[in-house]
Amino acid sequence: MQAAQTTIDPAEVAKFEAMAAEWWDPNGKFKPLHMLNPCRLDYITSQIAAEFDRDLQSDAPFKGLRILDIGCGGGLLSEPMARLGADVVGADAAERNIPVAEVHARQSGLEIDYRHSSAEALADAGERFDVLLNMEVVEHVSDPLAFLSACQTLLKPGGLHLCSTINRNAKSFAMAIVGAEYVMRWLPKGTHEWKKFITPEELYRLLEQAGLNPVDRKGFVFNPVAWSWSLSASDLSVNYVTASVKPA
Repeated sequence: MQAAQTTIDPAEVAKFEAMAAEWWDPNGKFKPLHMLNPCRLDYITSQIAAEFDRDLQSDAPFKGLRILDIGCGGGLLSEPMARLGADVVGADAAERNIPVAEVHARQSGLEIDYRHSSAEALADAGERFDVLLNMEVVEHVSDPLAFLSACQTLLKPGGLHLCSTINRNAKSFAMAIVGAEYVMRWLPKGTHEWKKFITPEELYRLLEQAGLNPVDRKGFVFNPVAWSWSLSASDLSVNYVTASVKPA
């Protein structure tokens, strides 16, 4: 990777490298992602199935699809995609995440192509994918538009881009930073920077500027009573996800 051609923020990478060994500990520093993952997967799998006319009840419904999990971390999303039959590449800018992901995949009997790389480097290498998972990454890069433009390049015409991030408002500051980092201590202090959060309207504009067509957005809503996450068509106040398509 050449520094001049990447949107990687070294300070952000350092935060996640420091936590790399804990990716698969459901009670460790990535507990929020483990709790959110079933809800994320429901959205991801339903969007892919709808876009590519796949039956999720069939064996290996994503067979024949090439999926990139950018910012893959320890593989929390890469592994389910591989189990559904997809050809999966997991890429992360934090080098220490890759061996953690590789070891867990081997232990799980899964073949996943993990790489220490960036979206820009993969795009420059001519890699192309049917689906790009871009989950909880865009708020950590130095230039969101340049990053999303690289993601658009990585998609085949008609490809699907799924992107989740955190809204920027008083509620997200209270919940994603004060609540998650200081009160619940689910994440180390300083994991997120509120000023780097992106509103749904801003993200839609960025996606369009990058050459993608946004087609859907939903909120991820946490219920502290049921202690679970659910999808919402109207509440995008904190965590949310978008689906976009590259024009054919």
